[in-house]
Amino acid sequence: MIFRLAFGSLIARALTVGMTIIAIALSVALFLGVEKVRTGARDSFADTISGTDLIVGARSGSVQLLLYSVFRIGNATNNVTWESYEDIANREEVDWIVPISLGDSHKQFRVMGTTNEFFDRYKFRGGRSLEFADGQGVGDLYDTVVGADVAETLGYKVGDPIVVAHGLASFTEHDDQPFRIAGILAKTGTPVDRTVIVSLEAIEAIHIDWQTGAKSGGPATPVEQIRQMNLQPQAITAALVGVKSRLQIFGLQRWINEYAEEPLLAVLPGVALQELWQIVGVAENALIGVSAMVVLTALIGMMAMIFSSLNERRREMAIWRAVGASPVTILGMLVLEAVLMAAIGAALGVVILYAGLMVFQPWADAAYGIWLPIEAPSLYEIQLLGAVILAAALASLVPALRAYRLSLADGMMVRI
Repeated sequence: MIFRLAFGSLIARALTVGMTIIAIALSVALFLGVEKVRTGARDSFADTISGTDLIVGARSGSVQLLLYSVFRIGNATNNVTWESYEDIANREEVDWIVPISLGDSHKQFRVMGTTNEFFDRYKFRGGRSLEFADGQGVGDLYDTVVGADVAETLGYKVGDPIVVAHGLASFTEHDDQPFRIAGILAKTGTPVDRTVIVSLEAIEAIHIDWQTGAKSGGPATPVEQIRQMNLQPQAITAALVGVKSRLQIFGLQRWINEYAEEPLLAVLPGVALQELWQIVGVAENALIGVSAMVVLTALIGMMAMIFSSLNERRREMAIWRAVGASPVTILGMLVLEAVLMAAIGAALGVVILYAGLMVFQPWADAAYGIWLPIEAPSLYEIQLLGAVILAAALASLVPALRAYRLSLADGMMVRI
């Protein structure tokens, strides 16, 4: 009976009720959308590198090692000698190992020296492999593969020549040994998109005439002669390591961290990523706070709408009293009206959210590397919707109590 009365009352005030429901729906869609973006960004961040069991570099901090080896931010405190790299590679536990050499740049993009195995071993977003949008991997000493952002920003295509600069902010270029773009990687949403990849031998080749960070004053070594040289590196910046068994990770990590020949550090990428997220993920709370304020504003608007309609509905409530409705019934009906509006608004908000996800999911993935999965609402999201409906019921108690008192006064008032 109360439900039919409440629903009929909402239908009778369809315009104002509809606007309130739309406001609640938009705020719920924004609230859940921010939650989706927050969790999607965190998961995408955690999946920047996957399938790699250890990252090895010179002893420093785990976050610092992660920053320069994976995100190409900052510099290593020291290099890892090639002998140490080979010692690690020869360990029985090691299934594969990919060396990384950093230090140079190309128009503000980092240059990374590695092997072609990097394209097979580097995984992201739960195991996805790198793919070529055009071209192929490094086949010649002076071939290079560029990330999607590098190609888009600088307008590069396969076959274009590029020149690597010495250091990160140097005006000195290795223009005597230009490279050719052999391949362009598909968009990944990871730091690979902003990386110029060359071979380890190429890093050695462009520094043949350099000593202690400066170019020697003599004539440049001819490229033909460089091609005949032994270009095995003397040191690398870091290495990505995969082990044969997950049970061997901690034993290998301890052995590397206690390596006697030089101070090394081995970190688990997942643990280091979580440490880094605790630093850079502070904005999460701000996003949640802003979206919660939007929902609160919509609920206050609903409460104001109920308040503003009370005087207009005094005759309606007087009729209910005349036909036998108690003040408690009227209070319950107004609370039920608010719950119905919130429930309908929440349901409509979920529909708006998933419609938006279907439209914007490919764009967010391509533009920002944030994967927003379209899946059933999680238990946490269902709890959030329940909290919104409960908050609507609580917010409606203030005008409902006023209606309760008005109905009592109107019921006791003698009219002549």
